[in-house]
Amino acid sequence: MLQDMKQRQFRWGRIKIPMFVVCFGLFLCFSNVNASIHEYRMEAFSPKSDAFFFHGGSEGLYASKLHEPTTDASSETKPSFKGKSIISFDPVTFVRPKETAKSHHQMQQNTGLVEAIILEVKDRARIGGSSLKSDAICCDKQLADQGSCNQGEVIIQHNPNNLGWPKRIKTFFQGDNEEAKMDVETVEINSTGMYYLYFMFCDPQLKGTLIKGRTVWKNPNGYLPGKMAPLMTFYGLMSLAYLVLGLAWFLRFVQFWKDIIHLHYHITLVIALGMCEMAVWYFEYSNFNSTGTRPMGITLWAVTFGSVKKTLSRLLLLVVSMGFGVVRPTLGGLTSKVVLLGLIYFIATEALELVEHLGNINDFSGKAKLVLVLPVAFLDACFILWIFSSLSKTLEKLQMRRNLAKLELYRKFTNALAVSVLLSIAWIGFELYFNATDPLSEFWQIAWIIPAFWNMLAYCLLVVICVLWAPSRNRTRYAYMEGMGEDSDEEGIALTGNSGDMAMKLERQAIGDDLEEDKRE
Repeated sequence: MLQDMKQRQFRWGRIKIPMFVVCFGLFLCFSNVNASIHEYRMEAFSPKSDAFFFHGGSEGLYASKLHEPTTDASSETKPSFKGKSIISFDPVTFVRPKETAKSHHQMQQNTGLVEAIILEVKDRARIGGSSLKSDAICCDKQLADQGSCNQGEVIIQHNPNNLGWPKRIKTFFQGDNEEAKMDVETVEINSTGMYYLYFMFCDPQLKGTLIKGRTVWKNPNGYLPGKMAPLMTFYGLMSLAYLVLGLAWFLRFVQFWKDIIHLHYHITLVIALGMCEMAVWYFEYSNFNSTGTRPMGITLWAVTFGSVKKTLSRLLLLVVSMGFGVVRPTLGGLTSKVVLLGLIYFIATEALELVEHLGNINDFSGKAKLVLVLPVAFLDACFILWIFSSLSKTLEKLQMRRNLAKLELYRKFTNALAVSVLLSIAWIGFELYFNATDPLSEFWQIAWIIPAFWNMLAYCLLVVICVLWAPSRNRTRYAYMEGMGEDSDEEGIALTGNSGDMAMKLERQAIGDDLEEDKRE
């Protein structure tokens, strides 16, 4: 029953995907974005079987730490739930249609019931009448006469191993009032698991009822959802990793600053962006953990840093594969095509990251994600095809020129890139399998490794490039040279007699052909 509800929870009213450019402008109007604080803005209930439901949120929550709640020093009556895992209603209001309200007398009591149901995902089969051999969700007269449930309420079979769960909180409309407000209530979580919140009613007269208000979800160590909490530590460690790489590269850069080529500046920029991206994400997650909301400015900076770094990383792999600075001095006519592909990729990635990180944690539905993921996946495929096609041409040119040192350099780079592509394909397969076999996020505690893997892979590839193209006095090891003298000295090839003259002619002819090819492109 819960899985059917999950498949129908397409609530994307706040973000219109085809209008992501407009959304970007609208996002700038807000100072923060809701995350663990789930807000409901006059939203409708959806019919399901003989009931109506509204999905109020779902998050992984860890069990509360073992100590009693203390009192806040600023207020003697306000309890502090530090170290506690909670779901708090503060407050939630239900608004029924005027016609339904007017059909009741103002002196009547309990003229409509709405239930808030909190359950752990493993108890999903306990909602509805499946245990009573019934397809009903709501208790009817026949089941009530059997003493199995109360008529007009959602059928719940409580877990004998966890008394009181799934938890039910009732809210009644009174008389002819149009609104019914839930009592401000806090539910403590004492068992680690993935929790779902549903608001439900069985009375067909309440059809058209809307919900407004908010709920606050909190883990013992802060507001970060359980599946995101390990990422804060991960981003902190990755910030240190980029810092170490940046320091090592900077020392090498300063040591051999006279032998720096343009490619080294590109690598430096990617390292700097990676360092900034990881640091900003760590700060964003830390702030999120403290406040329960995602600050608009920090999130935008983090997303933009990430999109720029991803774009420049792919462009770096592409221009290195083309032999820029090694086989050819410029990209020639290909420059505009490379820049255009990079610009399109940045826009697609920025749109995907903005929509994914701005909004409630559980709002990014599968259909919406697919619309934005497909363009990014297609562009990634274009990059991969272009990179390997360029690598093939570069290796062919180096073999023809007999530049053995550069050829060995590019072979190592090709092998590293091939391994990364194979790992990526294997990981995509694992990710698809993981999402297909875990539609209700039952394995939420290990979900963080999926985004973490891509960051680690990008970092490892960057380290490989830094090692292979590290600045050194032996500039001819990878730098483009007009003549053959440096290459010959570097590779220790003795070119004498007719064979030497022939090799020189072939090399110069190859260089001339490359220059003509660049002009044509």
